[in-house]
Amino acid sequence: MKLIFISGPSGSGKTTLSNQIIQKYKNGIVLSTDNYYKTGLKIKLLSKFVKGFFDRSVSFNNELFKKDFDFIYKNGISIFDRYYNFENKTIHNILNETNNINFLIVEGIFAKEFSNTLNNKDYYFLEIKTKKDECMKRVVQRDIKGRGKNKKQAENDFLESWDIYYEKFKPNKIQNNKNKFIIEKKTDIDHILKKLFN
Repeated sequence: MKLIFISGPSGSGKTTLSNQIIQKYKNGIVLSTDNYYKTGLKIKLLSKFVKGFFDRSVSFNNELFKKDFDFIYKNGISIFDRYYNFENKTIHNILNETNNINFLIVEGIFAKEFSNTLNNKDYYFLEIKTKKDECMKRVVQRDIKGRGKNKKQAENDFLESWDIYYEKFKPNKIQNNKNKFIIEKKTDIDHILKKLFN
């Protein structure tokens, strides 16, 4: 199975790019790390008091994510769609069987971290580079509409998340350099996708 990881700071367009690939090349599935945050009372409390909580590794349910990832990779099928509710801090599991999966896209702010844990698996890594103000505009709109935040809170949370993302990955390098692609505004996406799928 072909593995594609898409990383970038909040609002950089990871979900949009994932959807473009899925629409163009059939028999694929997207696992978004945004749907694998931890749940429960402890998480509700921590999210109120820890700055940038949802951008830190401690918020990510790596065990559940790895379980789903391994199942799809091994069997070529997916049983559940998972959706995280940021207001209630809960995960909704929706039964939705998808068969004959030929490629798996992992996208989200934890995609790079997870890819670094994979040994002996070939994968492609796409890192999106977008201007900070463009990302901020998208994130603020998303957070007001879908995550119950006011504008000021959304702006402050974005600035925190931007710093956390780039600080977190300063020392890390993708080992799979020949399969790493930087995606910028002028990048010819179709040219890169031909390399991935030909």
